[in-house]
Amino acid sequence: MQRSSKCIWSIQLTGSLAISRPFLLCSELKLLYAFGFLPDIAPKFGALLHRYYGNSIPFGITQKEALKNATIRGYFNSAQALADYAEILLHVQKQFKAQDSPIIVFGASYGGMLASWFRLKYPHIAMGALASSAPILYLGNSNIPPDALDKRTSEIYKETSETCYMKIKESWTEIDRIAAQPSGLDTLSRKFKACKPLKNASVLKAFLHDMYSEAAQYDNPPDQPKLATVCGSIDGAKHGQTILGKIFSALTLTDTPKSKWHENTCYDLDHTVEDDGWYWQVCSDIVQPFGSVNNDTMFPASPFSLKEYEDNCKSRYGVLPRPHWLATYFGDHGMPAALKRFGSNIIFSNGLRDPLSTIGITENISDTIVGVTTKEGSHCLDFGRGSEKDPNWLIKQRDT
Repeated sequence: MQRSSKCIWSIQLTGSLAISRPFLLCSELKLLYAFGFLPDIAPKFGALLHRYYGNSIPFGITQKEALKNATIRGYFNSAQALADYAEILLHVQKQFKAQDSPIIVFGASYGGMLASWFRLKYPHIAMGALASSAPILYLGNSNIPPDALDKRTSEIYKETSETCYMKIKESWTEIDRIAAQPSGLDTLSRKFKACKPLKNASVLKAFLHDMYSEAAQYDNPPDQPKLATVCGSIDGAKHGQTILGKIFSALTLTDTPKSKWHENTCYDLDHTVEDDGWYWQVCSDIVQPFGSVNNDTMFPASPFSLKEYEDNCKSRYGVLPRPHWLATYFGDHGMPAALKRFGSNIIFSNGLRDPLSTIGITENISDTIVGVTTKEGSHCLDFGRGSEKDPNWLIKQRDT
């Protein structure tokens, strides 16, 4: 159905009580732990997570229990989360007699989307917003082709190593060839050390698709050279090694699938996600129309099908997705025009090496809604902790 399952996205809310200048901080849960200043400042300000993530589960139950309850999970959506922040921030201002203190909201990825939406929906509360790597143009926008992410990801791999790009492109046919043989799925299960026998080849292909996509998205040389690791392993494989042998070598060296590596024995290729909050969100209010229209990328053709998307959500949660809800509520149809008409004081920051930048705001829309970009930057890199090794372009992006 959707193949951007690399991250569980969450929101971080903090209030700077000591200086009476509250701010709302949004970020992917993964980024919260992976990047520098988020974990540095969150404990200082008493951080609260987006409802239904982390410990912010209402009704005193677990996320898994909440997602199994149709009534309770109905309160789990982006609009309700923003309303939470509005209530809390107003309460903090009142509690500390800081009604005249400005509020700035900022976030990364899904959190960046929420930060920009908060500024649009609650301009009387937030004076401005910083949205890093926010893919705000994709949802509900029919002008963006469904294979935009796959195309940009493929371009990045081709720029890194054309031989690597071609080997990945050829590997899908080899996977299908082996899967079609008697006991072929068992062969693939053994070759890729699957924890459970593969039921079909699409499970393995989806897993690898996510690995390649995340490596491109979070590539950050020299500290985290994910693309160099993947392609270096594929290009540097021993002479005579099979294509799938090269692919598996890359899998074992990159840290992308480590969360699926169980007790150093096997990969959980067919991960069950019913208790994952993000999968509920993409089945309720955040529909992701991702797909490959034809075979002009390094990925196999897999057109987006709303019918399949609906069937999957209906089977998993008993609900039908609302593909146009975000466009109605936040104005995603013609978002640049909508921002120009009624938005202000939002900075959209993107690294152009991040495939998600293709569906983000990368140009100035007005004097007060600006796009800040770097040619080399990756996903949410500007939200990372600064160091002496930071290149000048990254320092400049953060200073801007």
